[in-house]
Amino acid sequence: MIIDHDVIILGTGLAGLRAAVEIACKSGDMVNMGIVSKVQLMRAHSVCAEGGTAAMLREEEGDNLDLHAWDTVKGSDFLADQDVVYRFVETSPQEILLLDHWGLPWSRTDDGRILQRPFGGHSYPRATMAADKTGFFEMQTLYDTLTQYKNFTRYDEVFATSIIAEKGRFCGVTMIDASTGEFNVLRGKVLLIATGGLGTLYGFTTYSQTVTGDGQAMAYRAGLALEDSEFLQFHPTGLVPSGILMTEACRGEGGYLRNKNGDRFMEKYAAAKMEVAPRDIVSRAEMTEIIEGRGFEGPKGLDYIHLDLTHLGADKINHRLPLIREVTMKFLGLDPIYEPIPVRPVAHYSMGGIEADINGKTKMEGVWAAGEVACTSLHGANRLGANSTAECLVWGGFAGAEIVKYLGTNPGIPDMPADRVEEEEKRIFQDMLMRDGNENPYQLRRELREVMDFHMGVFRTGDEMSAGLEKVRKLKERFNNVNIQDKHRIYNSNLINTLELENMLLLAETMIVAALAREESRGGHSRRDFSKRDDVNWLKHTLITPTDNGPKLDYKDVTITKWKPVERKY
Repeated sequence: MIIDHDVIILGTGLAGLRAAVEIACKSGDMVNMGIVSKVQLMRAHSVCAEGGTAAMLREEEGDNLDLHAWDTVKGSDFLADQDVVYRFVETSPQEILLLDHWGLPWSRTDDGRILQRPFGGHSYPRATMAADKTGFFEMQTLYDTLTQYKNFTRYDEVFATSIIAEKGRFCGVTMIDASTGEFNVLRGKVLLIATGGLGTLYGFTTYSQTVTGDGQAMAYRAGLALEDSEFLQFHPTGLVPSGILMTEACRGEGGYLRNKNGDRFMEKYAAAKMEVAPRDIVSRAEMTEIIEGRGFEGPKGLDYIHLDLTHLGADKINHRLPLIREVTMKFLGLDPIYEPIPVRPVAHYSMGGIEADINGKTKMEGVWAAGEVACTSLHGANRLGANSTAECLVWGGFAGAEIVKYLGTNPGIPDMPADRVEEEEKRIFQDMLMRDGNENPYQLRRELREVMDFHMGVFRTGDEMSAGLEKVRKLKERFNNVNIQDKHRIYNSNLINTLELENMLLLAETMIVAALAREESRGGHSRRDFSKRDDVNWLKHTLITPTDNGPKLDYKDVTITKWKPVERKY
């Protein structure tokens, strides 16, 4: 079946919904949108965002746009494009007020103002919060706003398999409808990719298990470059052993990190910021404590340190961190009012993604990208906490507005090359589904995650990464002999999981190739064999594109408008 829309939005998290609202607001009901989600719409991973959304709201109290921009640039280890950063900090306050206007129940001060809390790497408490369920309330508010319009069709539980383009112009998306098993095509004038991150490449991760990098992988196969793939953020506080996020708000509200001796060890690593230093610095500090024997012994090698909230008191925990208390009690039988929480660094966020310009436009005509799947060069080598949900809102708005402008040029829906559609359907339902191999896709996925956990962690070396790359390439070979036991079409999660694995293997290879080439330590990419930042050779963005011989590396300059790189101290 071929279905036509003016705009196709892949992904229904914060960026996708914000763009849909912008398109609807700016066009009335004149633009027809198809909104595609691999899960039920409101189950996008954005609902898991907890701690806050960064925005400068308190200029009269000492915050300002320059300070937010400087914090972001310094936090990025000077790899962020500074023109992008400045546009971001200028726009994020408008997004907070817009959501307030649309009815988001922000937490409030006693005098009724929107409440903000400290977050890592920020010089001012600018993480705008809705208790510790910020992403959930943002998602709910955006969807409630979108339902006031009638110009969209929802495609829930639909798995997109490929982006089809001809002569550099977007044509359409192929997809499997899980509920019917049908292989359908959405044609469109415009595509917005807003599919989120790729963190389930790792075993110990904060991500929902559906976050498998599909958008990045499809874009890469379609010929778009991935930028800064080597920079994967480890959040300092993943709950042991599950990896569930213990929000940075725990430390923003005054929580302590302690080793097994009871010491607040961050004094040794970032004395001025302590527990609210940037995430890359805190994660390295924690791993150093664990490696040097000052951690607690954990299950399956997951040694940990303590996140101590006990001194905050019941009232503060219940009002500011209710979800954290609920999660720790439910998953560990531990009440953080009385006991410290076992945590360690956990795979959390992709600083890299599909190369996109300051408006989110890619180099393929008719294609934009927004949110975590995109790389507009905002985060550089390390993202500051609370800048991610703000990024989704800001670039969802930018992309939506630019798409409406583009549609005003009357681009038309391009013809879909039928042979490409037939080829993709045959690849999935004949070559893959009916393959009589002997490899279990779930075993391959487990092995991939073990490789990434071990070879691409907080600390890296060239030898370790080379060994990891060899293992990933062997897994890719074994994937060619995979066996999908369920041969039916309807709700075939076995098939979908295998297609996800194919995407994950591709992205693991690109990430390691990019990381091996970058012979320095910068932000989230920390190499023991190249332990210093090297601005002479590596103050540049990585670009990686597909060729018949594997991933090809190129580079482009960092945009510096105001601040030259300096030593990064906290």
